[in-house]
Amino acid sequence: MRRLPLILAAVAVAVPAHGATLRTLTTLTAPVVKLSDLFDDAGSRADRVLGPAPAPGERIVVEAAQLAAIARQFGVDWRPTSSADRAVLDRPGKLMPRASITEPLLAALARVGAPAEAELELPGFDAPLVPAEAQPSVAVEQVDYEGTSGRFTGVVLIAGPAMAPMRVRLSGQVDEIIHVLVPLHRLSAGTVLRAGDLTPAAVRAASVRGDVVQTASEAVGQELRHPMPEGLPIPLAELQHPLAVLKGAHVGMELRVPGLTVVAQGTAMEGGALGERIQVLNPVSGLAVEGEIVGPDRVTVAPDNVPLPTGRAAQVAAR
Repeated sequence: MRRLPLILAAVAVAVPAHGATLRTLTTLTAPVVKLSDLFDDAGSRADRVLGPAPAPGERIVVEAAQLAAIARQFGVDWRPTSSADRAVLDRPGKLMPRASITEPLLAALARVGAPAEAELELPGFDAPLVPAEAQPSVAVEQVDYEGTSGRFTGVVLIAGPAMAPMRVRLSGQVDEIIHVLVPLHRLSAGTVLRAGDLTPAAVRAASVRGDVVQTASEAVGQELRHPMPEGLPIPLAELQHPLAVLKGAHVGMELRVPGLTVVAQGTAMEGGALGERIQVLNPVSGLAVEGEIVGPDRVTVAPDNVPLPTGRAAQVAAR
């Protein structure tokens, strides 16, 4: 609380108004205090400015002795009935929305090299309090940005009718935002991803390690190597082509040499996707051969990998 300063006017005392009434509580909607804010029926000088209004969210208490002095000074027909008489001048305030400051600041930062899509970290930021009735605008007067670290400093001007201009100095961090696809729900290892498994999300680039799924074409139809939790970016390294051969499955082994195609049955010693090379056991020869997966449960064996298989499991077909 603070006391309202008396204004000493070098004018003749006006003819007292008749029957003025003390206003015990006044809600101010202007940046100044007028005589009419203290007294009803204050007479011809009701609009006389006595001094500045309190800051938004604060109040002034005018005690009986000061009220009597003001009444005498401006010819108001009022006298205190006791020393307990007082007038409270209250000026409501409202907090500026954070976005009303960060949005123009982000636009100004983008013009000096910051990412176009970003969020601001403002350590210790307290939203300014402005008059409840004010509709202030925000202008960025100064901004400096360091691209390597993402640090910035700036000064914004908050101004508008019914309020004194305010300059606010800000500093903090610019965090780039990237758009990715994340699981809608927990996904288990081996899941072949569908479009319905994924949803768009905006995340801070600094929170992402390595390359992650950003478009549906990168993920749909791919298989997860490990479980993935809901809502977190999916590393591209966690994706693989769906397994065309499972470990332990019976596979057809095909070996081609000029004039001959030899087909035999084997057992996959490991799983793999199309195009990958796996070890396959030939149950007839008891030898393990390396084959390239060319289809579901099908591999091709290079001619120089092993001798031609023999036995009941082999089928020889001339081209």
